[in-house]
Formats: sequence, C-alpha cells, structure tokens
Amino acid sequence: MQRAFIAILTFSLGTAGAAPNYVCTYYDVVEYLNISSHSKVHAHILPKTNWKEPLEVKMDFMLVAILSVVEKLQTVTFYFVLNMEWKNTFATWDPQDFCNISKVVLPTDTYWSPPIFIFERVNGQNSNLDYMAVMHNGSFNATQPFQVTLTCSLIILKFPFDTQTCNLSIASFLHPAVEDLVMKTRRTPAEMMKDSQSYFLTDGEWKFTNLSIIEYTEELDNGHFSVVTYVISMERRPTLYVLNLILPTCALYLLDMAVLFGPISLEEKINFQIAIILGSSMLAVILNNILPTSSNKPPVIVVFFLGTFLLMIMAVLDTFFLLHQKHKSLRLDKALRSFQQDVHVELAMRAVNTQTMKHLTKEGTQPLKLPNKAPGKGQPAQPHRQPQDPFLPVLEKVLLYSHFFLSLFFFAIISIKWSS
Repeated sequence: MQRAFIAILTFSLGTAGAAPNYVCTYYDVVEYLNISSHSKVHAHILPKTNWKEPLEVKMDFMLVAILSVVEKLQTVTFYFVLNMEWKNTFATWDPQDFCNISKVVLPTDTYWSPPIFIFERVNGQNSNLDYMAVMHNGSFNATQPFQVTLTCSLIILKFPFDTQTCNLSIASFLHPAVEDLVMKTRRTPAEMMKDSQSYFLTDGEWKFTNLSIIEYTEELDNGHFSVVTYVISMERRPTLYVLNLILPTCALYLLDMAVLFGPISLEEKINFQIAIILGSSMLAVILNNILPTSSNKPPVIVVFFLGTFLLMIMAVLDTFFLLHQKHKSLRLDKALRSFQQDVHVELAMRAVNTQTMKHLTKEGTQPLKLPNKAPGKGQPAQPHRQPQDPFLPVLEKVLLYSHFFLSLFFFAIISIKWSS
C-alpha cells in the first residue's frame, strides 16, 4: 500500500511541471508575418526604414553555358544564374518563438524584389523559378536562371583565331541609385570565375576564359541609376575551321604550285589550274555563309582566301603568257625558215643563170657543167632541228620563281596578322 502511494505521488510530481509538446509549422511563420492577409502594396514598395538611405542589393553571377554565337546577326546566347540578396526589416521573426524555424521559402510576388533590366537583351526566356528564401533577420535571397540572347559587337578580324568580349549589364531603372537602390557584387570576379568554370556545361566551339565586373552609375532622363556590367571573355576553338577551310585551301594552292612547276605542257597546266580555282571558289562560298555581311575591316581569313585566289589567277595568266610567247616564237621561226628557203632557191637560180650565160659567150669545146643535184629520194635528208627561242626558258624561270617568292611573302604576312 505504501509502495503504491509513493508511485502515484512520484508520477504526479513528474507530470505537474511538464509543458505540453507543440509542433511548429511554416504556416505559423506566415500567419505571424501576416502575409496571407496583407495588401499587395507591400510587394511593390521598397522595404526601407529610412527613405533617405538607398537599399543595397548584392548580386552574384555564374555563367553556366555559351549556347550559340551568330556572327551574321552579332548575337550571343548565354545561360547563367543570377543570385540577389537584400534586406527587408519589415519581415523578421524570432526563431525561438517558432521551434527555431529561421528560413521560409515564399513566392517572389509576396514581398518586394528587385526589378532588373538587361541592357543588351534582344531575346530570351524568363525564369520559371518564382520563389525566394526569407531568413528570420529579414534577409531575402532569390536565385534565378536566365537564358538570354544578347547583342554583342563581335570583332572577327582574326577569325577563326579570335577572342570575343561581350557585356551583360544589369540595372533597375525604376529606382534611382542615389535615393532608392544601389546594386553591388557580393563576391570578387576571381571567385565568380572559379565557380563558373566548375559548373560550365558546354564544351563546344567557344571556351569561357575570363570574367570581369564593372560597377558604375548611368545617367538617364535626369536620373542616376546603378548598373553592374559583367564582361565575359570567350575564345573560339578553331580546329573545325582549320580542317574544313584553311587546310583545304592551302592544299589546293600547293597543288596549283606543283602544276605550275610541273613538266607537263602549258595547255594541260591551264586545264588543271582552272579546275583548282573552281574548287577554291566553293570553299569561299562556305566562308561567305559564316561571316557577317558588314564589318569595318575585312577579316584576315577573307584576305587569305582573296590572296590565294588572286595568286591562282596570276599563275593562270603567267601560263597564258608563256603559251603566247611559245606560239609567237614558233610562228617567227616558221617565217624565218620559209624566208631562208626562198633565199637559197633564188641564189641557186642566179648561179645557174650566170653559168649558162658564160657558156653561151664561149666556144662549145668545153662540156657544160650542171649544178650539183639535190640528194635523191634514196638518200636520207639531214634532220632539221627547230631552233628554240633562248629567251623563252629564261622568261619561264623568271615568272615561276617570282610567283613562288610572292607566295612566300603573302603567306608570311597572313601568319603574322593571325599570330599578332
């Protein structure tokens, strides 16, 4: 009996001071913040306690992929992630009152969020991630992915060995920088660069090489607005263009030089050279479909194609000139041989007439000596070697070697321009 009394007394003392167990939820935090019933005006007004001090928005940038670069349209498509962080002192709570709940995820339109504008944007898809994280101390954090097509001034002078730099400028033109909103970066460019390279997804034509940040104030309509510009540097991988355009063009030109210095006849050289020029023109059509229609300076690769094309045309003209000189020499040699034959015949006739007249004036006791007979049909005639113009081989060598050294000079200049 005594043991039972002691057990009941111990149980009563143990349960008398215990607090009832209570399970906290995110709804309690929402009800405390009065989000479900407050007016939507709070989602459009800057959360500032002092209207004279601007609200500071810290941004973080991470480049995920370079999707496309269109040289003809001068546009670049990036896929990147933008993280923004700001303070709202009107949305705070004590985590101890809500079972240590210190973070709530809410829709973006619940509270005010920075309305951003991208200067260079011409097209793109808006983010479907319309949520932000709210901390108990009023710190807001919103992360949004963007797929944006930007206009970029692509300098293709050294195509395909070029490096491009494109700007991505983010601003908020609804809130002036001095009174309302200031945009700054949260991390250094080196940290963002390292983070971007670790998450970079594409391994295509373009390689992400560098990232720099410029913070400045833009004046627009008598107002000053805060702007953050991310300068993205990227380098083209030229392997495909070298294999498809440059090497075939060099191979065709080497073939043209081999034909020019070859031992074949001039007529066959012309046929081969014209066929090589047609093949080179097809590669030029492919290049024309890639490069933009207008630029301040012609790209080096255009000068390379045009120069090789002109050198091939020059080789054809040299061959035509040599062929013309050869035919001219043959016609002159033929006319000279015909003139020599006529002179020999005339001299022989004069000798016969002179000898006949001498015999007529003398007595007929001496026999008449006839001129030597020409070799008969049975006697083989002396082979006639066509004399060649000694100037023609010298002219051919001069043209060939001048064309060769001109080609070396041209390719040296192109190499210097591409490597500089």
